[in-house]
Amino acid sequence: MNLPRRQFLHLAATAAALPAVARMARAQAYPTRPVRVIVGFAAGGGADIVARLIGQWLSERLGQPFIIENRPGAASNIATEAVVRAAADGYTLLLAASPNAFNATLYDKFNFNFIRDIAPVAGIMVVPNLMVVHPSVPAKTVPEFIAFAKANPGKVDMASAGIGSASHVSGELFRMMTGVNLVHVPYRGNGPALADLLAAQVRVMFPTMPSSIAYIRAGKLRPLAVTTTTRSDELPEVPTVNDFVPGYEASNWYGIGAPKGTPVEIIDKLNKEINAALSDPKMKARLADLGGTPLLGSPAHFGRLSAEETEKWGNVIRALNIKAE
Repeated sequence: MNLPRRQFLHLAATAAALPAVARMARAQAYPTRPVRVIVGFAAGGGADIVARLIGQWLSERLGQPFIIENRPGAASNIATEAVVRAAADGYTLLLAASPNAFNATLYDKFNFNFIRDIAPVAGIMVVPNLMVVHPSVPAKTVPEFIAFAKANPGKVDMASAGIGSASHVSGELFRMMTGVNLVHVPYRGNGPALADLLAAQVRVMFPTMPSSIAYIRAGKLRPLAVTTTTRSDELPEVPTVNDFVPGYEASNWYGIGAPKGTPVEIIDKLNKEINAALSDPKMKARLADLGGTPLLGSPAHFGRLSAEETEKWGNVIRALNIKAE
């Protein structure tokens, strides 16, 4: 049977449009089952706290559980690889953070490339780290701590959330710029590291503000400085490291990523909901209470931030000659 040309072209156009219509339908229905958000650090750390805040928001807005799954180890590489290898269907997401940018330089061999294999979904917030000590440490300022550490070379333990974590890199930068000899003690996340700092098993740490601010307010840890170049509105009385160590700067960021190839309609839907969260007065107040500044923007905006941070910290890590052990 020969079809008239106009009818044939109409049928062809309709057939070509079917995949797009199907994708749109899936995105509108998404999610139809629970979604996993994989976090590369232990419960109780900054990444975990942020993931649970956003997960609760998305659960309430989208009508399905967003389950937080902690997979600590290898500075978040275990979690990241799990997401890279997951189905690109929007049901496995990554709580991306600064260590993802560090790892590209820290590790010589990878089974994945963070920038290439993780699709950016949305930024969440940027936050300073804090330089904190146990109250038993006889130092109330950064200069006093430097003097204390230099008087006790190789005897002052510095905890971190693990090799390549934001707390590790922040501490290494401080160690290089001040010439102090600190003994690095890596843990499997901010939570376990802070537990030992609270117990005076270690002396100093550069944890994320969300994971440590409650202990500071309770008087269980002493803040010496924030790692950004400006003071935090939540702890305005705490100076910056840069006030005493000119040129020092470090910050931590969080966002959501998905496996490469995740439908753009699903990514855009998640981006829209996360931006709605960051614009919500209650969520903004909660993030501010943690010392965070919202990272509103498109998936492309978050992708550019990730790429820029990877380049920046790659230069720092090479200069410090930090290696993943």
